[in-house]
Amino acid sequence: MRSAVKLVSACALLVLGGCSLFSGKTPSNPPAPLLEFTQTLKVRPAWTLSVGNASTFAFAPAVAEDSVYAASADGVITRVNAATGVATWRIDAGMHLTGGVGSDGTTVAVAGEKGVVLAFDAQGKQRWRAQASSEILSAPAVGQGLVIVRSQDNRIVAFDAETGERRWAVLRTLPPLTLRSAPGILIVPQATFVALPGGRLSALNLTNGGPWWEMAIGDPRGTTELERVADASGMPVLIGRDVCAVAYQGRVGCFDAGSGTAHWVKPFSSDVGVGADDRNVYAADEHAAVTAFTLDSGAVVWRNNQLANRVLTTPIVLGRAVVVGDYEGYIHFLSREDGALIGRIRADSSAILPNPVVAGSNVIFQTKAGTLIAFATE
Repeated sequence: MRSAVKLVSACALLVLGGCSLFSGKTPSNPPAPLLEFTQTLKVRPAWTLSVGNASTFAFAPAVAEDSVYAASADGVITRVNAATGVATWRIDAGMHLTGGVGSDGTTVAVAGEKGVVLAFDAQGKQRWRAQASSEILSAPAVGQGLVIVRSQDNRIVAFDAETGERRWAVLRTLPPLTLRSAPGILIVPQATFVALPGGRLSALNLTNGGPWWEMAIGDPRGTTELERVADASGMPVLIGRDVCAVAYQGRVGCFDAGSGTAHWVKPFSSDVGVGADDRNVYAADEHAAVTAFTLDSGAVVWRNNQLANRVLTTPIVLGRAVVVGDYEGYIHFLSREDGALIGRIRADSSAILPNPVVAGSNVIFQTKAGTLIAFATE
């Protein structure tokens, strides 16, 4: 741990033996000032609600059916009506939480301290409690009758959503140095896609955890362990038959969901995930430049450098805009066509957490200070 502390002091990003990137970090280089521009997109808050502080964890809201679920570090879980922002219920998990909330509308799951997994029904009543092998930073993935988690020792475990019984477990090799990040898990019929340290994207069989394929999206290079960090970032995105993902000090690309065959890959480095629509893939690099790549070939459509070093979230698409949040609580709306700034609004003065969501016609962000806020465009 002494070595880990020294390394964090040196680079403010990394630690040994599985430590990583904290949410709400501040820029390591001077951030670009906010430029004046003519706002051509009208943006307004649809609703706002306090859901509790995130501390150093990368909490994110989850959308299921007509509800949004959010969690805080002190253990509060809130179900919110996605259209009105009114809290349907609010419960105390009884412990501090380290991983955000996952839900399919029937089961709600969170990750508690020391690797505890808690599952609740849609009314907030606890169903079961299970134990993972180590700390969990990523939100549990819920779907197809399973709750799937990845712990910091790189063990992936699937629990029965109704009973908490362990269905299967898979252990992947853990690199000696990783980001303290929360790479996501995506569940689809028959398969789950898991973003992993070491820059791997793994497709597993939902029935038994057996590997379908595994693809390198990171590209470890260099002579030191620090230079060779190449971790998968954020949540994989499924568009049609393409699954798209990005890595820190690695690549961005899209792969055939069934076989893992690469359709295209490009050198890229990001510590947050990608967004996508039916035409393009959108990614914010480690210097906060936002780039649009064509979905079919990876050709660069546009790049916006005006938010340099402002520590951006995963880009998300809403209407005619690509939306990102930054470390000062600002939400930036970029044109899907050319990347130009077309709107800006502020949630609060704290950092926007990495993974926004869309519910209906609203985009929803959670801030480090605990604001859950929905924005609509006109």
